[in-house]
Amino acid sequence: MISSHVSSFVGLPVVPFTPGMTLPDDPSAIAWRLEVEDHDAGIDEITDLVAALREQVPADTVRALVIGEWGESYERALPIEPLIEAAGEWTGLRGVFLADLTYEQCEISWLTHGDITGLLAAYPSLEVLRVRGAQGLRLEPIRHTGLRELRFETGGLPAGVVRAVGACDLPALHRLDLWLGRKDYGGDASAEDLAGVLSGAGLPALRHLAACNAEIADAVAAAVATAPVVPRLEVLDLSMGTLTEEGAKALLAGQPLTHLARLDLHHHYLSEEMAASVVAALPGVRVDLADAQIADEHDGTLYYYTEVGE
Repeated sequence: MISSHVSSFVGLPVVPFTPGMTLPDDPSAIAWRLEVEDHDAGIDEITDLVAALREQVPADTVRALVIGEWGESYERALPIEPLIEAAGEWTGLRGVFLADLTYEQCEISWLTHGDITGLLAAYPSLEVLRVRGAQGLRLEPIRHTGLRELRFETGGLPAGVVRAVGACDLPALHRLDLWLGRKDYGGDASAEDLAGVLSGAGLPALRHLAACNAEIADAVAAAVATAPVVPRLEVLDLSMGTLTEEGAKALLAGQPLTHLARLDLHHHYLSEEMAASVVAALPGVRVDLADAQIADEHDGTLYYYTEVGE
């Protein structure tokens, strides 16, 4: 569960924007947080808040935006149109975080979005895009030469979005996080849907790949074992999911991983013996095997859960 808001974003401290507030001496040194107070607020409130920011903060100082509650986030898509309309003014915008909400504000699987392709198209110099939640989320394949970090934090990432990311041309992308999630919460992607990402064809600069929080962790591990993108990675993150002995064995039986600086497998379902085997097979690699889980058993059936779901 996500229980707190980010305090910094793209290396900048996050400061809530309030219309009429006294601006800091250097507005370019902060990330602005935009959030309405009432979770039942109408769409006009967040639109007016963006308009006030455009009016009161010098456009050339806007470096990063963190969007919090926008009103009825559990059923109304986060409105990115006001951000797109400001693109001609916010030419220095480098980072956008869509939907920095805690579980107390809205469950992650309820957070609602629409098509975010237009935001990327409007900001060709954007370097970081972070999206939380995936209800209704859509993305079309796009070429974007500025993006260095793309992160989807979800309880269930739609297969269409996974395929679209794999079909994008992102020559500068250094980090990609895909929280694949559970089918019950919209995470209907298969390992085959990751083929575009794992080929690395449109991601020549990728060094950090997270295909995590996955209900299909074993299948992902098996796909990663032969993936062309892996030799160029420094960090491989398969954490937060349902990785079992089967997935770990497939991973170790595949291509070498000793070039990695870090392998993150925390929140897993491995035995102590298998965990020790993973560490022994990867000398020099920092392997995170914290938070070992035990499967739930009910009427003879074992149940495995991702770290983040609803």
